[in-house]
Amino acid sequence: MKLAEALQERADINRNIEQLKTRLNNNALVQEGEKTAEEPETLKRELDASIQRLAYLISRINLTNCTARIDGQTLTELIAKKDALSLKIHVYKDIAYTGSQTACRARNTEIKIKPAIVVRDWQAEIDAMSRELRLLDNQLQASNWSTDLME
Repeated sequence: MKLAEALQERADINRNIEQLKTRLNNNALVQEGEKTAEEPETLKRELDASIQRLAYLISRINLTNCTARIDGQTLTELIAKKDALSLKIHVYKDIAYTGSQTACRARNTEIKIKPAIVVRDWQAEIDAMSRELRLLDNQLQASNWSTDLME
């Protein structure tokens, strides 16, 4: 199994667990003398099996990410770099947005608000980081499809 397939299965299992949780909640109570739409014990067994499979996949994915390398860096290091870069872009975008706001003044006697940053420079930096993020994500995606999941 390729790493990308394991990642897809992990996402599917997470969705399935959420659905099972909802179904269990919907069948946890029943009016006296009535039957539930689905058998809670059967749903519980499905949930337990899904969680067990999820734990297995997570451990294999993490082991693979810690071992597989691209240009001398583990996938774990590249994922951390991607997450940090994504966070930085998000924060920079918020700051650039705030800096680009204009305050309307009704009279010339009101306090004038002006940006304390050069929004154009911040935006150029955001654009460069966004390009770097896309390239990094492409590199990770390619690796996911060429790396075998460690068993």
